[in-house]
Order: sequence, then structure tokens, then C-alpha cells
Amino acid sequence: MTMSNLHPGFILIAVGLIALFVPKSLRRPVLAAGPLLGLGAVLTLAPGTNATLPFINGITLHYLHVDALSWIFALIFCMMAAIGGIYACHNSNRMEAFCSMTYAGSALGVTLAQDWLTLIFFSELMAATSLFLIWCKKTPASRQAGYRYLLVHMFGGNLLLAGIFLKVSAGDYLVMPLAQGPWDTAFWLICLGISINAAVVPLHAWLVDAYPEGTVTGSVFLSSFTTKVAVYCLIRIFAGTDFLIWFGVLMALYGACYAIMENDMRRLLSYHIVSQVGFMVAGVGLGTAMALNGATAHAFSHILYKSLLFMCAGAIIYATGIRKINQLGGLAKKMPFTFWCFVIAALSISGVPLFNGFISKSITISAAAAAHYGSVELLLQLLTHAAVGLQQPGFGLLGRELAKQAGQPLQTQRRQPQRTGKIELLVQ
Repeated sequence: MTMSNLHPGFILIAVGLIALFVPKSLRRPVLAAGPLLGLGAVLTLAPGTNATLPFINGITLHYLHVDALSWIFALIFCMMAAIGGIYACHNSNRMEAFCSMTYAGSALGVTLAQDWLTLIFFSELMAATSLFLIWCKKTPASRQAGYRYLLVHMFGGNLLLAGIFLKVSAGDYLVMPLAQGPWDTAFWLICLGISINAAVVPLHAWLVDAYPEGTVTGSVFLSSFTTKVAVYCLIRIFAGTDFLIWFGVLMALYGACYAIMENDMRRLLSYHIVSQVGFMVAGVGLGTAMALNGATAHAFSHILYKSLLFMCAGAIIYATGIRKINQLGGLAKKMPFTFWCFVIAALSISGVPLFNGFISKSITISAAAAAHYGSVELLLQLLTHAAVGLQQPGFGLLGRELAKQAGQPLQTQRRQPQRTGKIELLVQ
């Protein structure tokens, strides 16, 4: 195997294994530098690359297939693994380091798979490793959320597996578009299994339940991979399935409305994931070249700004121990770098011109207009200009300083909260 067809997912899984066994002093450079090797492998992959492996009963596994769609998703997944690895360098938990990298590597495994068996294998590995990014927090809430996450993804995985078994038993080993029919049992099973991973409303509750309970670094990885891998699968398999248009619009509306009402930082961001993935699902349903380009561009953009928002939220929680937005204030002066990162990400998610969210959302909206879906265009346009992404930095960072004890630094070590008579504060 040469560098030109080295699977980047295998590199990330190897990085996770190394991080699991090396001492902490070596784990940091492994997490920081290891994913860059995977990124380099992606950059050397040429369109048309196809690596195979013999399997049982004459079946051949096409575990590495590169075209324009798989390459762009592989690129952003490797970029996110590298960014997340640097963000997680302070982690002392070996299991979390292993699971985060294996989770990212499995996402690449799904993205580059051309046959159903490889796809389901890496999809299940994603579900298993992402579970421990929730359980590694080791709180009662995270344990309970993890069990619910496990049940939902076992159900979705079994639906996907059943549909794939029907395809393989019929002699269809390669992943192929299914939107043109027949809409048989396999079609619906695979569609439901992927829709659960994409958090399509009403199959979305697992996301808002689990992501806020993950570890500080684990939630960054969770926000970047599962739903976007599902979007990739929808583009690959169900492009042009028209009922997805309306499910996407429903997701966008539902997530935005609930995000406006949410006070918990990471739950707010989780509802935003539902809303933003709705733009992608609507683009998949439209199925035109422009719409699919918009869905792909928005997935790329979303991974960048959503992971940044989760990193900023994690930094605030790590420093203060507080998750409620209305219990925070005046942090812009104490955490200026976090504040400006938050502003950039919030402007992006809100679709402000000159930021990436504006470009990617506009492509999908223009595609809806070109396809003569005026109501879809109007609804998505309204959601683009609803700048609910600005709620969090506005209240949490620019708001009134709630703890005025000038000259004392922000405490980064957790301790018992002080009673102020109004709320419990960890910010000094």
C-alpha cells in the first residue's frame, strides 16, 4: 500500500490506539500531530482511487473509494480531527483520547466506503466509540444519557443493518442511489436508519439529550461527525427524495424555535445542530446539482463553526463550571479570545455576509428558488436572518457582570460555588 492510497481513517484509528497506551507526556504530541498524517493522506488521494479487499463467499470489500463527494467530506473530517486533537491535548483520560480518534477514523471509514458491508461496519464502530465520549464524563446524567443514546443508535443501526442485508442478499453489494426506486422495504429501512443518525425530526431527541452531557472535548467531536456522516449518506443514497425537503424545513424551524427558548449553552447548540442539518436535508431532498453542492458546502461550514461554538462553550464550562447562560456575564473582559471566537462562529451560524454560513445557506436557498419551491425558499430565508446564534455570546459574554470582584483572576480550578444570595457563581 502506497501513500497515494493509504486510508486516512486507519491512520486516525492508529493514532487513537497509540494515545491509549503511551504515557500522558507523549499523548499530547500524538493527539496534536497524529491527525495531521491523516490530513496528509487525504490530500494525496486522487479521484478514482479504489482499494479493495477480498472477503467471504467471493465478496470484495471496496473500503477505499474516492470521488469528489467523498474527498471533500474526508477533508473536513480530517481537519476536524486535527483541530479536536489539539483542543483535547490537556485530557488525561486515555479512553476518551482513543474513542475520539477512533470515532473520527470510523467517520472516514463510512465516507470512503463503496460497499454496504464496509459502510455498516464503520457506522457501528462510530456509534460504539461515540458512546464513550458521553460516558467518560462519569456523572449520573451522562450515564443515563449514554444509555438512552445507546438504545437509540442500536435501534437505528439495526434498521440500517436489516436494509443492508436485504440489499446484499439480492446481490447488490455496492452503495448506490436509491431515490429512483423501487421504494421497497430495504429503501425504507436504510432511510430510517440514516435519518436517525441525521436527527431528522421527530427522530432527533437523542441528540439534544446526549450532546450536552458529553465531556468538554467529547462534545466537540460529537457535534462534528455523526449527523454530518448521515448527511453524506443521504447525499450519496437519497439525493432527490422529495419528501426530505419538508423534513428538512421542519428540522430548520423546530431547531431554531427551541434554540431561542433554551438557557443551557450546550443544549442551545444542540438544537442548532438540528436546525442547521435541516438546511442540508432540504438540499438533499431538492436533489439538483446546486442543492447538493449547497448541502455539501453547508456541512463543511457547519463543522467549522459548530465545533468552534462547542469549544468556546467548553472553555466557559471548564473555567466556571456554569452551563446556564443567564448565570454568566462580563466574561468578554476575562476571556477575550473565547469571546471573539464566539462572535465569529455566531456570525457564521447566523448567515451574516462575509462569513461561511452566509455562502453555504445562500446556495441551498437559491437552489430552492431555481427549483420553484417558493415556500421553501421563503422559510429558509427567514431562518437565515433569525440571528439566534448571537444569543449565547450576547448574554453569556457581553452581558452584565454578575460577580464584581475587581483584580481577581478567573478561577480555572473547580471548587464549591459561593452563595451570593441570588445565584451560585464560580466566576470571580
